[in-house]
Amino acid sequence: METLKRVHLIIEGRVQGVYFRAFVKKNAIDLGVKGWVRNLPDGTVEVLLEGEKKALETLVGRCYKGPPASVVIHIQINWQPYVGEFSSFGVSY
Repeated sequence: METLKRVHLIIEGRVQGVYFRAFVKKNAIDLGVKGWVRNLPDGTVEVLLEGEKKALETLVGRCYKGPPASVVIHIQINWQPYVGEFSSFGVSY
C-alpha cells in the first residue's frame, strides 16, 4: 500500500480566470485525492491535498501543465504528514 501524504501548493502564473480550480478538482476526483483549491488575492492558486503519495505526485505534475489557457510559472510545494481531515474535494470561491 502506498504511503498517505499531504501536500500544500501555491501555484504562480496565469492561473486565475482560466478554469484552474475546475481543472484541479476534476483531476483530484479522478485520482481519488481529497482536499480543496482556492484563488488567493495575489493572483495565485492555493491547493491542499491528501491521499496516496503516488496520486498526489501525479496531480502535482498535472498542475505544472494546467488547463489549456493557463501558464504556470512556479509551484511552491510543501510536503506534510497525512492528517486525514477531508472526506471529499472542494473548491472555494
